[in-house]
Amino acid sequence: MENNPNPNWERQALEHLLLENLKETRKARRWKAVLRVLTLLVMVAVVFTVFDFHLPGRGMGVEKHTAMVTLDGEISSSSMANAMDINSSLVSAFENENSAGVVLRINSPGGSPVQAGMINDEIHRLRKLYPKKPFYVVVEDICASGGYYVAVAADQILVDKASLVGSIGVIMEGFGFTGLMDKLGVTRRMITAGSNKGMMDPFSKENPQQVEMIKTMIDEIHQQFIAVVKEGRGARLKDTADLFSGRVWNGEQAVKLGLADGFGTVETVARDVFKAPDILDYTMKENFAERVAKRFGAEAGAAAGKALIKTPDLK
Repeated sequence: MENNPNPNWERQALEHLLLENLKETRKARRWKAVLRVLTLLVMVAVVFTVFDFHLPGRGMGVEKHTAMVTLDGEISSSSMANAMDINSSLVSAFENENSAGVVLRINSPGGSPVQAGMINDEIHRLRKLYPKKPFYVVVEDICASGGYYVAVAADQILVDKASLVGSIGVIMEGFGFTGLMDKLGVTRRMITAGSNKGMMDPFSKENPQQVEMIKTMIDEIHQQFIAVVKEGRGARLKDTADLFSGRVWNGEQAVKLGLADGFGTVETVARDVFKAPDILDYTMKENFAERVAKRFGAEAGAAAGKALIKTPDLK
């Protein structure tokens, strides 16, 4: 029998296996650590993307620029075009010492007179607080009713020649189902405490006295709207019979009537008026948590309430 030239080969082989196993273990640990770091970075990125944190002092490190805030869609406490968010955005835009001026970009058919009034009031407060900082409104597709209620607080209103502008009026709408109920043999049973508690109920017959009460109320809101427009536009308004009739004009007509001052875009205002072509968006964005809350909470309640109780709208 031939003798093995290396009597320690078994021990060496075992040591080699153990060494290789140790190397694989260390390599696996390193990859595990790398994966943990990458996972953490991805999670942080997802959290910041999904929840869209609004960090204070937006634009503080940016040099001279044009501050822009966007009011888009129906003005309502349950939409992105709500007074709280718009006003917070405007405050940030005005208070930044590096913003050469503020532009409110509007694309809205109107909405709540209360929310529009709150935004209008805040603009007046900020303009008094920062009298040297110009504030322009730029209209895109439409700036009607409640949108125009907000716009008249600006130094200047600029439009496109095809923009829709105006609709200085108030509307309160609903439906009546009593004829259909009579045909189907359905009887409405409603018990109230207070003779006007069920006013404008769509399943009850119209009450002429209550209709007159509603008409008086929306007429008063209309007069408030007219007063705000006259205060904001002043002598620029042309005296025409249907100016406050609720009619909508295109941008070219709006300029002739004094409802707007001229034509322009956010870019032309930034470049040619403020001399600050860099535009920084200060508009607050809705985060994921807010969208979920609205979808499963507030919007459901608001929709149910709105179906039963109609409120005046500047539309």
